[in-house]
Amino acid sequence: MDSIATSAVVGASPARRWLLTCLIGFALPPSRADAAPAQAVLRLARLENIPDQYVGGEILKAVYRRLDIAIEFVDLPAKRALVESSQGRVDGEVHRILAVQSEFPSLLPVRASINYIEPSAFVKQRELRIDGWSSIAPYSIGIVRGVGSSERGTSGMSKVEAVATMEQLMQMLASGRIDVAVCDRFSGVLLNRKLRLDAVVRPLSPALEHIPLYHFLHERHRELVPRVEKVVQEMEAGGELERLRREITLRMLREAER
Repeated sequence: MDSIATSAVVGASPARRWLLTCLIGFALPPSRADAAPAQAVLRLARLENIPDQYVGGEILKAVYRRLDIAIEFVDLPAKRALVESSQGRVDGEVHRILAVQSEFPSLLPVRASINYIEPSAFVKQRELRIDGWSSIAPYSIGIVRGVGSSERGTSGMSKVEAVATMEQLMQMLASGRIDVAVCDRFSGVLLNRKLRLDAVVRPLSPALEHIPLYHFLHERHRELVPRVEKVVQEMEAGGELERLRREITLRMLREAER
């Protein structure tokens, strides 16, 4: 209570003193000790324009909701995201392949996969027998530059062309400039639906590879890692994780038709 308010209370009659004390008490802001603590928000790097990253982010919302922790996403290019997260300027990554930990030891994986990608061969009219990466080696292949799984899978193949975006990749395939486009299955199907190319371009089965993806947190959140891991394991054991992924991907595919 400030000095002016104190003087007013001291010089008043007992009844008036009581009333002034009550009014002043209501008017003053709560003390620092009484104020509710601010809710910390976990900021996670999410790779921009990558559909499976959106899927992983939606899954993490459900995971962290169980822990009563608020999260938000910072959309960044792939390489920039790793710089920001490994140096602690954001709190972690939505998900990456497990091998990231060997190059960026400040990033700690939650050792229960929350999502996956399936690099697949997309074709226009061809009928190919798919049996792993080596089965597409005889053909002209398009990949997206910087996508690690595609670069590793086609390494050493003689007719590989890298482009900047998935849109360019699928348009090259649709125009017949390449025989095979390599892309994550869900991302490719979603994009082709948006571009109205799904009647022309299709993925072949089986996928070239199945790659689990893991959520990463910066090392300053070391104590949080086992808590998140426990929730993910519980969701996986109960079938909720796969159910949630299916709901999210189906919703995204429906929205792409609009």
